[in-house]
Amino acid sequence: MGVIIMFKSYWGMEFNPFDKSFNIKNRFKSEDFVQAESRIEHLKNIKGIGLFTGLSGVGKTYLLRYFSNSLNPSLFKTVYIPLSTVTVLEFYKQLAYCLDLEVYHKKIDIFRSVQERIVNLSKDKKITPVIMIDESQHLKTEILNDFKILFNFEMDSKNYAIVILSGQPTLNHILSKQVHECLKQRIVINYNFIGISKQETIDYISTRLALAGVHSPIFNPNAIEAIYSCSNASIRKLNSIIEKCLMIGYQKKIELIDTDIVMSALNEIELI
Repeated sequence: MGVIIMFKSYWGMEFNPFDKSFNIKNRFKSEDFVQAESRIEHLKNIKGIGLFTGLSGVGKTYLLRYFSNSLNPSLFKTVYIPLSTVTVLEFYKQLAYCLDLEVYHKKIDIFRSVQERIVNLSKDKKITPVIMIDESQHLKTEILNDFKILFNFEMDSKNYAIVILSGQPTLNHILSKQVHECLKQRIVINYNFIGISKQETIDYISTRLALAGVHSPIFNPNAIEAIYSCSNASIRKLNSIIEKCLMIGYQKKIELIDTDIVMSALNEIELI
């Protein structure tokens, strides 16, 4: 922690703009974010099941956090389930707990209770349940099979909840299997993140530094090129490389970060 405080002072930063806890109100609007945001806003209006996929670190969980923070708690009940490598019963227990329900021992009892709770929230209390399931590619086939029944209301004529499945691109392959055809047909919104582009990387670094009070270049153009090439279009990895570069640059007391520093940073990250 002391090193982070010192590198902020060394580079003239008011705060660390590449930290994952960075204020979501100052989000960087990449093309991915713009496209995904428009789709998730549409999903908020029409309800139903939405699918968001992409490689690790491209912004899927960030989108869910942004969307959750944007919702009026008096109109929406948000449920976020990050642990999807569980048994069928464990999944239902998680869902029931997050919906403030009694956790029964039998799946059928939880299933009925969850459905009744969703209908009660939506019809009687005018509150839309928003169920977000992260890393959905790990969900068991039995759970995915249940979705088409669990979120089927009034003979499939009503959508009382918003369900968001977020996961790796393998999730698209899983859902393309014949066994999941009925679920796939119920997906009303679908977006696959492509990751941050080279120009967006340049803009991201400059705007983040400016927000932290830094208006002079810290990275030379070749360093930015190297950072982008090593990030694999992942904003998470991009942040990690940049933060490590800033630490090494402070420790070596350099004025401008070059490709040598970027390679040193990458080597340290890969050893962690």
